[in-house]
Formats: sequence, structure tokens, C-alpha cells
Amino acid sequence: MQMLNQRQDNNNKKIKSGLRKSQLLLIGSFLVFIGFFVLTINHLLFLKDQVYANMKIAMMDMESVEEVASSPDAAPAVGDDGTVYQQSSAEIDYSKYAGVLEIPKIGLKRGFYNTNSKYNTIQYNVSTIKGSTMPDVENGNLMLMAHSGDAYISFFAYLYRLKIGDSAYVTYNGVKYQYKIVNIYTVPKTGKVAIYRNYNRTTLTMITCTKNDDTTQTVYIAELV
Repeated sequence: MQMLNQRQDNNNKKIKSGLRKSQLLLIGSFLVFIGFFVLTINHLLFLKDQVYANMKIAMMDMESVEEVASSPDAAPAVGDDGTVYQQSSAEIDYSKYAGVLEIPKIGLKRGFYNTNSKYNTIQYNVSTIKGSTMPDVENGNLMLMAHSGDAYISFFAYLYRLKIGDSAYVTYNGVKYQYKIVNIYTVPKTGKVAIYRNYNRTTLTMITCTKNDDTTQTVYIAELV
């Protein structure tokens, strides 16, 4: 009788152990599913955002070329050194991108808005910093910032791969401007960023958080070729 009870106890323990393992396996599978679901949703949101962005870029490019061709205010001006500068058109439609930033090395192509646009926010786009000038302004500085990291709005996530001499392009008013990176440096994350550049050169400045460092931001200085 005692052996029968002991055998029954052992069977009960095995059943409980099996149930425990099944529960752990079920919980583990559920957590894996949740993780996969979150990653998939983020990826789909990123792809959707990229598709909409590319559609807006295509529309903007076509309309800007037409506007430049038909507007006397957008006629090119020639500097003393023979350089052709594209003048700004009189009015900007803030419902469309003001320009497009392209960096082929890291596969980036993203539109940005004028500083007066309600869409000019780092939470949704590459943001144009107040005080920026467009590429058609001689010796001016177009300053752009965006998030880095793993989120679908981290448009500057791969800027850390850039080196001195790499190219960046800005399309504005139907003209594509080429820049070369001449300086890369970090600054403390204090809410203020010091811009070190040659004021005799037309400049593109890009700012984002430093990879694997929560205390600094990285500044990329590029000059018009």
C-alpha cells in the first residue's frame, strides 16, 4: 500500500513538472511572438513612411523643376568666379518638402521642410534648424538634424558610417547640389551645439546623437563642391 502511494506521488510530481514545463514553454512562445510582432510592426511603419516620403519627393522634384522653368524669380545668377547660383523662388508651398537630402553611401534619401512649416519637426522628419539658409545662398549654412538609433524615425541612424571626403547631395528648387564632408566632431549634449565651419564656404551641417554615447552629439560639416 505504501509503495502504491509513493508511486502515485511520483506520478503526480511528474504531471506537475510536465505542466510547469508546458506553461513555461507557452509563456516563452508568447513572448517570442510579441517580440516578433513588435519588430514587424516597426519595420512595416518604416517601409510605409519611406514609400510616402519617396512619393512626396517625386512630386516635389517634378513641380520644382516646372516652377524654376516658369518663374523669372528663379532664374540662375552667375557669380564673379563663374559659379552658377540658383535663386530662391518668391513663394514656397509649405505643404511640400522644401528640399531633399541624399547620401548614397548610407542609402539615405529624405525630404525636409522649411523652418516655418508645421511639418518641420524632428519627431516625424529630418528637421531644418532655425537660422538655416538654403543651398542657393552663397556662404550660407543649411543645418539639418534627425534622430539616430533603431526607431523608424531615426533617419540619421547610419551617419556614423560617414568619413571625411564622403558626398552628400541636396536637391532644392530643381537643382542638385553636391557637398563633401570636411569635418566630423562631437559636442556635449547640453542643448546647444557649436558649429565650426569656414564662413567663406557654402555649408551643409548635419547633427545627430553619437552612436553608443548618450552624452554627446556628432556634427558633420560638409562644403559645397
